[in-house]
Order: sequence, then structure tokens, then C-alpha cells
Amino acid sequence: MHHKKIHGAADWRGRQLFEQSTWPLVLTSTEIDELAAAYAQSEHLPLDALDRQSFPLPVLQHKLAALQTELEEGCGAVLIKGYDVDRFTAKQSLRIFFGLASYIGTAVSQSASGERMFHVRDEGYAVGQPKARGPNTSKRLSFHTDRCDVIGFLCLQQADAGGENQLVSSVAVYNQIFEQRPDLLEQLMQPFYSKRHNVDTANTSAYCQQPVFSFCDGKFASAFLRILIDRAYEDPQIPDMTPLQREALDFVEQVCDRPEMHVEFRQERGDILLINNWITYHRRNAFQDHADRVKRRHLLRVWLATPNSRPLDPAFEANYGATEAGALRGGMNPVRQ
Repeated sequence: MHHKKIHGAADWRGRQLFEQSTWPLVLTSTEIDELAAAYAQSEHLPLDALDRQSFPLPVLQHKLAALQTELEEGCGAVLIKGYDVDRFTAKQSLRIFFGLASYIGTAVSQSASGERMFHVRDEGYAVGQPKARGPNTSKRLSFHTDRCDVIGFLCLQQADAGGENQLVSSVAVYNQIFEQRPDLLEQLMQPFYSKRHNVDTANTSAYCQQPVFSFCDGKFASAFLRILIDRAYEDPQIPDMTPLQREALDFVEQVCDRPEMHVEFRQERGDILLINNWITYHRRNAFQDHADRVKRRHLLRVWLATPNSRPLDPAFEANYGATEAGALRGGMNPVRQ
């Protein structure tokens, strides 16, 4: 199979991300006032009813349209600074973030209960508890993607220590492997088994199969969540992972770990981070929380299906529900009551 190197704004290395003209976008006081006005106009509506019509942002919408394009066609990661987190309550900020995010895409469910907004904080779950998810612990997470086109985070409160964000371009990772280990790239273009997430209880399939790197109509896409791949191959009913497959997955993580490849920064209170999952991996350092519960690390997370998204390899249909460009896809189906 013939593969080629990928060129363009998504092929950034390390601190090159910070050199993008869109990094960061700083909100003005006028734009903060506009968010407050949109909140006041729509506070009587249920959260899921918030959209561009009910949450009007006549000035800010133009910047958000540019960010929507940058996420899909540009570097794939943008940081919005200047949101005044002290001006609003946590509940108000949740609705404002949801309304703002509707200008990027449509929020999809992040759990079997249909949550469209997820709270990223240490819930104190013991290791192995069915409800435990990486974002609800204080441990270090590995580089990964989530099941959506774009993921968004609003930081309400940062940890006492640690919790820094790290981003890496999966396009740049692909290019490195293309140059250095084309034999492993061949493996990564083939489907790997991936186990159903332990909280994805409405999903009747125990597994799906999808490649780490793929192309569809010339568009690149990468999906990588090592923990679910490893869990799948622990099952005796699944064929054993070959040594070459394991070496390929290890090499992806080794390339991501190179200091010149990824970038690290601390998402401060009020910072909004938006990431295109198909061209960017993210992870977080372990953190130590403040003794005061009110001051503990707390981020809001939204998963978005974007109207300007890329087409996907048909292999992703089982896990994402649809593969056409601009399709409403991703997330977890809620359990029918």
C-alpha cells in the first residue's frame, strides 16, 4: 500500500502550536457582556435547547466561525482566554459554555445517561470501579482521542499542583512514523480491536475494530485510546495481539513522548480549550487537589459533532454511528429507560 507524507497547518511540532495566529484567542469585555446577555435571554430554556438561535452572539459568532474552520482545516487546537469565571456561578458558566460550544458543533452524549456536559474532576473512585473513568481520577492520562469530532474544556478551577495539559499533532506523529518506521505504519493502518468502554452500557457490541491511522477521500483521521485496545486483547476470545502490532502501538506513544513533538501548558481558570480529535491527541499530568473541596480542580467537558467535519473510513461506523462528512456522529447512546 502506498502512503504519503501529510503537509499543512496540522503538521506542527511542539511549541510551533503557540506560533499559530489563532493561539490564543482573547475575549474582549464586550464579548463577555454578550455571553452574559445571551445567558440572560435563554436561562429559562433546558440546556439541550441552547443553540445559535436561542443563544445569540452577534459579535462573537464571527470569531467562533473562524475557530470552527481553524479546528478542521488548520492546526486543530485553539485556546480561548479571558472568560471571566468569577463573574458567573458554576451553573451559569456551564450554560454559557454549552451555548458558546453550539457555534462550533452539536453536543453529543458522553454517557449512558445522556449527559451532554461532563464534569472532569476527581470523584474518588477506587481503581476498577465500574463508574470509574480516567477524567474522574487525579492520575496521569496517556495521549488519546475521545469519541467525537471536537472536544471542548472550560476550566472552572485548577488543581493545587499538576494537571498540566499536553497536546501532540497526530498528523506530525504519522509523518514521523512514515519516515522512520514505514513497516509499523502499515500495521497502524489496519484495524485493531477496541473494547467497549465500561460506562458505555447501551452499546450492545463488546468490541469494535478500527485503525489508528486512516484516510478517506484524501482526508487523514486518527483515533487512539490505548487502554481500550489493550483491554480488548486481554480477552481470550480475541486473537492475540502480534508482536509487530504491539511494537507499532508502543512506537506511537514513544513518538508522542518526544519533547520536541508535544507541547505542555496549564489551562488556567476561565480558559477554554478546543481540540479536533482526528488530528490531535491530548493527555493530562497527574494532579494534587486543594484540601478545600471548593478549590478542587474542576473542568467542564463537551463532545461536539461538527458540521464541517471530515469523512471517515467506513471502519469507524460501528463506534461513531456515521462516517459521512458533516454527519451527526460520536458520543455514547443513552440507555433507554
